[in-house]
Amino acid sequence: MAFHEVRLPARLAFGSSGGVERRTEVVTLGSGFERRSTPWADGRRRYLIGANLASLDDMATLTAFFEARRGRLYGFRFRDFADCRSCAPGTTPAPTDQLLGEGDGVRTRFALTKRYGDGEDAWSRRIAKPVEGTVRVALDGVETTDFAVDAAFGVVEFHVAPGEGAAVTAGFEFDVPVRFDADRIEVTLESFDAGRMAAVPLIEVRVQADA
Repeated sequence: MAFHEVRLPARLAFGSSGGVERRTEVVTLGSGFERRSTPWADGRRRYLIGANLASLDDMATLTAFFEARRGRLYGFRFRDFADCRSCAPGTTPAPTDQLLGEGDGVRTRFALTKRYGDGEDAWSRRIAKPVEGTVRVALDGVETTDFAVDAAFGVVEFHVAPGEGAAVTAGFEFDVPVRFDADRIEVTLESFDAGRMAAVPLIEVRVQADA
């Protein structure tokens, strides 16, 4: 996948809108009952940015960022301030926030995930773009530094495999891997130092790595 490990400047995202999208196929039977299914295992995020920009300097920065990504060609990191941590938005990530799995004495690689909901209905989201330097890890509740992080794919790799049955947990901040979902940007000049930009769409891209 063509991807640039660079984050969209935060100020260009202020006033953005968006969130998660699911795809559900609904068939209504003659009896009035429904059959519902989905071809997607995971949700996909979509955002609109740029519509609140008024400064020509900010618009020029966004245009330069767009050009450097060649429009829709290259993906990049986007900070979704409404959902960018392994914990609640107003708290600090802790090494026990999210369960990544259990050790078996052999496995050394664990993918970062974030769990939404509780019980059997909960859904685990694969976190592919952790923020470098924010990942904290614990084994059976005890924090450890005996690991490395692949920040490009969201994988924790231990130097020594966790023991049999050891709970592997982690806390972290993360970005969303996205790309522009349009190959053009439109700017309207309203004065010598101000303008208006049409909303620019972003869409989440899938990142796959073995863990």
